[in-house]
Amino acid sequence: KHRLQSLGLAACYVGGLATMYTGLGVSVGLAGGQFGSFMTSPYFMVPVAIFFLLMAASMFGAFELALPSELQGRLSRVGGKGPLGGYLMGLVAGIIAAPCTGPPLAALLVFVSTQKSVFIGGSLLFVYALGMGVLFFAIAGFAMQMPKSGTWMDAVKTAFGVVMIVAALYFLRNVIAPLRAYGRAGASSYLLHAGIAATGILVGGLHLSFHDGPTKVARKLLGIVLLTFGLFGIVATSLAVPTPVAGGTQGPQLTWLSDEPQALLRAQTEHKPLLIDFGADWCLPCKQMELKTFSDPAVRTELGRFVLLRIDCTEETEANKALMKKYDSDTLPSVLVFDSAMKKVLTISEFTPPDKLLPVLQQTR
Repeated sequence: KHRLQSLGLAACYVGGLATMYTGLGVSVGLAGGQFGSFMTSPYFMVPVAIFFLLMAASMFGAFELALPSELQGRLSRVGGKGPLGGYLMGLVAGIIAAPCTGPPLAALLVFVSTQKSVFIGGSLLFVYALGMGVLFFAIAGFAMQMPKSGTWMDAVKTAFGVVMIVAALYFLRNVIAPLRAYGRAGASSYLLHAGIAATGILVGGLHLSFHDGPTKVARKLLGIVLLTFGLFGIVATSLAVPTPVAGGTQGPQLTWLSDEPQALLRAQTEHKPLLIDFGADWCLPCKQMELKTFSDPAVRTELGRFVLLRIDCTEETEANKALMKKYDSDTLPSVLVFDSAMKKVLTISEFTPPDKLLPVLQQTR
């Protein structure tokens, strides 16, 4: 009975955490729509990357984030006994824990703000809260004692720091061409970069400390570099478009136009349906559409009847902005399907698998 009561109180506490973080994620997701037009602007992306690097430096011990002691003391008194008290304590616990959770939370919120999605914001922060709550459930269910801080905590903080550096490099891909061009699709690339990341861990990137002697500090720095390079390589590989093999693709060879007036004229004169694809090299759902949906043999067969127009929004230009405004496309990916009478029949703003797109294409004439 005592254990069930402890689990119930832990659930109330974690529920408070989840309420606060999910609400925060939804709020940032709602406000994040205004960031979409800045995704290729160095004036926005460079500060975002610098912010992630600063948060990484905090995780490596360069500085700490903390609330004023007076405010922290007041917040710690919020709550009381029973389920309601546990819930109220959970609402403010994330703020009190700022020195430990502040950098990853702040970095996560910045990432959410760039995604323009309430679902992503709410779900990511909800999972984040559940992750924080796992330890409380374990303590309540098994009467465990809180583990003491030590080497394991330094390793966790270093792992967070490396993830934030990789996040900074991910955002810099949008404005730095060499970073965007890095990466080659294929299993060998995944294995190579996974091996580099594993080497970084073995060298000491996680378990060694910056407070040890010069040799171990050098090993830790080398390990962090290798681990970061390996993880970024995995990310770049996942975003790379595979090189087509001659004769290896089923279905007709698709011809994508890049000139909007030419595509419209051809669709009208030939009385063909039109598909417009707004995409970018840094847009993961766009890559998924290209690799999984548009390459599907059945989809390719249907697209052979269409005039295909692809607008590359990797670099923000006045022409691209005007076209996105014309077609009311305020997010990426944005795939528009028109019939031969130029009537819009479908708008796609997220990754759509072949089995969902195919029926629409088949019915569009």
